[in-house]
Amino acid sequence: MAYGDEPRPQDADILIAGAGLAGLTAAFGLAKAGFAVVSSGPSERSGSGRTVALLDRSVAILEALGLWAAVRTQAAPLRGLRLIDASAGLFPARPVEFHASEIGLDAFGWNIENARMAEALAAAIAKAPHVERTLASVETYDFGPEVVDARLVDGRLIRAPLAIGADGRLSKARRAAGLEARLHRYPQAALTALLAHRLPHNDFSTEFHTRGGPFTLVPLPASGPAENRSSLVWVMADKDALRLESLDDDALAREIERQAHSLLGAMRIEGGRGFFPLARQVVPRIAGPRLALIGDAGHVLPPIGAQGLNLGLRDVEAIIACAAQARADRRDIGAPDVLAAYERARRADILVRTSAVDGLNRSLIAHFGAIDFARGAALSALSAVGPLRRLVMRHGVGPRFTGRLPGS
Repeated sequence: MAYGDEPRPQDADILIAGAGLAGLTAAFGLAKAGFAVVSSGPSERSGSGRTVALLDRSVAILEALGLWAAVRTQAAPLRGLRLIDASAGLFPARPVEFHASEIGLDAFGWNIENARMAEALAAAIAKAPHVERTLASVETYDFGPEVVDARLVDGRLIRAPLAIGADGRLSKARRAAGLEARLHRYPQAALTALLAHRLPHNDFSTEFHTRGGPFTLVPLPASGPAENRSSLVWVMADKDALRLESLDDDALAREIERQAHSLLGAMRIEGGRGFFPLARQVVPRIAGPRLALIGDAGHVLPPIGAQGLNLGLRDVEAIIACAAQARADRRDIGAPDVLAAYERARRADILVRTSAVDGLNRSLIAHFGAIDFARGAALSALSAVGPLRRLVMRHGVGPRFTGRLPGS
């Protein structure tokens, strides 16, 4: 290729497109494993009341990378989970409680504001060797047989044997590689908000199952004068979202308190709030020539069951392991067999979690007596049968982390 007056390509081992939470974690982890990394793209805007519940496996991954200490100081533990059937179905079940101590954990996970976690990751990357952070996003890709040439919007050309698409559900990297994405839009929207409330949450996350979808309150740490705080994810029908979106903060807080059955007392909305359409996106192939997809670029789930970023962090864990193994074997880190190994490592986990979240959501919005009965019977069984309850808890937090990440 002739470059003429164009700048010469900048060589790297790995180009990461996208600077959300999964992309930043991948950049830090791969650089720590000794790869020369370019992390491209503007910092993700993380407002609108969004938080992430990092489950046990994700905590272990962050701990192995040396990132957990900075994140934990701004997160709240989730030591219990309470499920309440508020669906007004024909066969309502009694509330069910799960305790992390039943499966030998101090907490199922930890809840942190997206913006706080992004700040912690950005600070860690700023001090890390082997990683260059640029706000310029990728404008075009050329996936060649031996390298990827990625031209940034600032005119620079980055050349690497492997690109990682961490650029979200509309991933330009995925589209440039010709990888298909199948989008399913639900007739629902989700409200996210940060709340201060009068009564303590006692490290319990509470999920009300309603006809519109789950209404979930997740603990947050105290902040300033607000001693009792939680995040909210309220999934509801589109028409209800339109009505609530028009309310001011005080009126919306009263609606939230009513929907929570005043479990945490009077509510106050802190900062921004967001309304987002609910969708599920399936990507049949999460790897292509010289490209691996992670996070929302490879799978999009409704915000139910805290699976989104937790799946993304397991993507990060897998691509680090595959790239490090290829390097140890003196193989090309972007070769087809390496990317096929990454896809095999992730496919079953993604499929199982996506199907489970989709099934739960559909069971709530379906108005069929048989489904109501099955859901009520399942909750009753979880309440009464200890071994079953513990099995479900272990499955819910994901596979345990038993190894070490390269560089940790």
